[in-house]
Amino acid sequence: MHAQSPIVRRQSRQIHVGNVPVGGDAPISVQSMTNTDTLDVDATVAQIQRLAAAGADIVRVSVPTMDAAEAFGRIKRQSPVPLVADIHFDYKIALRVAELGVDCLRINPGNIGREDRVRAVVSAARDNGIPIRIGVNAGSLEKDLQKKYGEPTSEALVESAMRHIEHLDRLDFQEFKVSVKASDVFMAVGAYRQLAKQIEQPLHLGITEAGGLRSGTVKSSIGLGMLLMDGIGDTIRVSLAADPVEEVKVGYDMLKSLRLRSKGINFIACPSCSRQNFDVISTMNALEERLEDIMTPLDVSVIGCVVNGPGEAKEADIGLTGGDPANLVYIDGKPASKLRNDHLIDDLEALIRDKVREKQQAEQDVIARET
Repeated sequence: MHAQSPIVRRQSRQIHVGNVPVGGDAPISVQSMTNTDTLDVDATVAQIQRLAAAGADIVRVSVPTMDAAEAFGRIKRQSPVPLVADIHFDYKIALRVAELGVDCLRINPGNIGREDRVRAVVSAARDNGIPIRIGVNAGSLEKDLQKKYGEPTSEALVESAMRHIEHLDRLDFQEFKVSVKASDVFMAVGAYRQLAKQIEQPLHLGITEAGGLRSGTVKSSIGLGMLLMDGIGDTIRVSLAADPVEEVKVGYDMLKSLRLRSKGINFIACPSCSRQNFDVISTMNALEERLEDIMTPLDVSVIGCVVNGPGEAKEADIGLTGGDPANLVYIDGKPASKLRNDHLIDDLEALIRDKVREKQQAEQDVIARET
């Protein structure tokens, strides 16, 4: 099930956010944002560590004040992943975090005032090898664009983005990525499709303010799924009114479903029915919770009966098929053992972890031979 995705990705210019390549032939990176008080260094670092453990490639941190900039410097020294500083209006904050080792500046050049301020920020970014993210949002369009279009539209988002891009073009600075986010799926998708044809830089995808965990996941999956199927997108953030860790989980599940990333376990599970020989739903809930720490790609099928179970199991690394008096486990497509219901979850977890260790050892052996 790890076959190559049929999606042909848009070819974009590659930049680097810290040690993470973005664009070009790099994997689509998953991003989230802290929602702690940046001045609370310990809480922010702890949340970044949880996000990294969940698989986040990049994390954005809001830096609204100069005090927050100083805190950001302490946070950056403890972060296991590259950090983007989210800055609005005050160019001095951008200059300070550039000194403190930020990996990317999220700042719109057109919003920081005079040309000399824009030039100072771009010079700091260039001198320190820091890319810039231009972030356009339907909720904060320029007043003249609101008047021109009457309301936020895809065209207005793109026009706003191109204005900010022009500032960087004048200074011959091409190390940037762009987002054109809206909470309306059609508006966001339309804007990204238009912009993808006009620039070569990477695009950061998001349906902004998508909603709570369930509704936001659905809305983001539809909008981002449409764009990813078009081959558009180099980084993504699933914006949820929920624990940011959930954003990372949903983002990876989205990319796994399109075969664009393969980190962690890909579960295939039936919705269950009266034919099931074990409680599929409680089994899946327990396995997902217990196995969140696994980042090795693995296909695991959990099917409650023999109708589709053997067929799915034969295509997975490990497959469980409900049976009476015991359930049948397939490993690498072949019948391997039987598990009874009284210790089903514990036994299945142990088999999965054994398989993960086997795959990890095989990968290490390949690396050792190549070196």
